[in-house]
Amino acid sequence: MRDQALAQLRAYLQHFPDEAARLEALGAQLEQDPSDPLWRGNLRGHVTTSAFVLDATGRRLLMIRHRLIGRWLQPGGHCEGDAGLWQSACREVAEETGLEALSPHPAWGPELPLDIDTHAIAANPAKGEGAHWHHDYAYLMRASAERPLQAQLAEVSAAAWVDLQSLAEEGGQGEPRWPRLLAKLAALGLKAG
Repeated sequence: MRDQALAQLRAYLQHFPDEAARLEALGAQLEQDPSDPLWRGNLRGHVTTSAFVLDATGRRLLMIRHRLIGRWLQPGGHCEGDAGLWQSACREVAEETGLEALSPHPAWGPELPLDIDTHAIAANPAKGEGAHWHHDYAYLMRASAERPLQAQLAEVSAAAWVDLQSLAEEGGQGEPRWPRLLAKLAALGLKAG
């Protein structure tokens, strides 16, 4: 999937050229590092996937409360032998929330992430992991909010639909990625409120 990750990064930067400097380290790793960029043991950094899942109204976003870090985030995690990056994001949503009936959002297809974020992950001695970087490819999806959610209690303490308006009013709950995401959703006509 290295080739897919690199191709999607290049296509993404054509849509969002102002993010090139922020994603320079990811591009260099995908182009130059012989180690597998999807292997979670690659402590230079590795690709993860996640999903911004909107309900049918486009006003609520599916979120999980991450047990380890204690914050509300979009569902996501490590690639685990999936057929592709989109499929990895779909699997993570299903694992963490029990929601399997996912479809690409008509405003943005599955061939390109809506957001790519590189962020530092602190060392976790309990897991034998040193500090490293996650390069998260986040896809825009749609699902029915009528289906019951079932949080994966090993990693997730809760799963819920969160109003986009409240996320916007709270400035994305202090997550640096959320203001960028909310601006992208607004540009697609998917504004909060």
